Amino acid sequence: MNETRAITARTLDPLRAALPGLALAAVIAAAAMAFRALPGMATVSPLILAIVIGIGLRNIFGLPAVLVPGIKASLKRVLRAGIVLLGLQLTLGQVIAVGAPGLLVVVATLAATFVFTLWLGWMLGVDRPLTELMATGTSVCGASAVIAANTVSEGTDEDVAYAVAAVTVFGSIAMLTYPWLGEVLGLKPLVYGLWTGATVHEVAQVVAAGFQAGTEAGELSTIVKLSRVVLLAPVVIVLGLMAARRHGASKKGKAPTPWFVAGFLLMIGINSAGLLPAQAHAPLVAATPFLLAMGMAAMGLETDVRRLAAKGLRPLALGAGSALFIAAAGLGLVSLL
Repeated sequence: MNETRAITARTLDPLRAALPGLALAAVIAAAAMAFRALPGMATVSPLILAIVIGIGLRNIFGLPAVLVPGIKASLKRVLRAGIVLLGLQLTLGQVIAVGAPGLLVVVATLAATFVFTLWLGWMLGVDRPLTELMATGTSVCGASAVIAANTVSEGTDEDVAYAVAAVTVFGSIAMLTYPWLGEVLGLKPLVYGLWTGATVHEVAQVVAAGFQAGTEAGELSTIVKLSRVVLLAPVVIVLGLMAARRHGASKKGKAPTPWFVAGFLLMIGINSAGLLPAQAHAPLVAATPFLLAMGMAAMGLETDVRRLAAKGLRPLALGAGSALFIAAAGLGLVSLL
């Protein structure tokens, strides 16, 4: 009996210690979701709002020690659970619907942007972890890709905050300028939709920009974007292999691929096969942005603005160069096909 009580206490103590920090991250996430319902805020990701609120609270009021265990739990378990559940929003059928030419554009644009950004970061002298986060965020799917990539890139909280801010800013610029560019260039709806889905950063930004050119362009851009998100898994695997190579093959027993990548792919398979009942699927899909927002809130709560500012303007130049490259490369490939 005493042994059972001791085991129970050991199990509950970490949970009790984490509750204050988890509660704060949840409140911030709820606030971010609520703010998004305000007029003019629909295209702003709750992940961005959550990290901004977290940074504000940290740098105004500080970070009490009692919150630290829960914040750590939000950054690890909660955040990765959200990434796993992200797979329930994707199906292999969506990828197939894009067609071979569309998939070629998506894969080629993503790969070229990823490699170019790594090269440009090296040329500009930007730290390797931050460069990898920028490369993944720009080439795949914005903030969600940044936080997934950081599980293997192991950047600081300031690296993540900077990368999220950069891909959000340049993705928003793309969202606002693409409709105008589409008209100036005389792009047909299918061409515009493929270009938008293959190159704009966040899903919400793609939807906002895509439907500006009509329903046909909007629907295609959304499907293309979702097929691009599927490629998050292989990109993280590549980053894991790169990290393992840098650290040396002597790290025996440590897989270069985090477990959540397997979970992410498993959820795509389950969703594609229709194995999850609708009554379970809908709540899990609805919970996904909330869990991701909790993780980003915790990231913000650990971010020191002074350390963020110390990184200077070179990472910003990297984000701008990467955004320009993916826009030009994607448009070139779409035009050729």
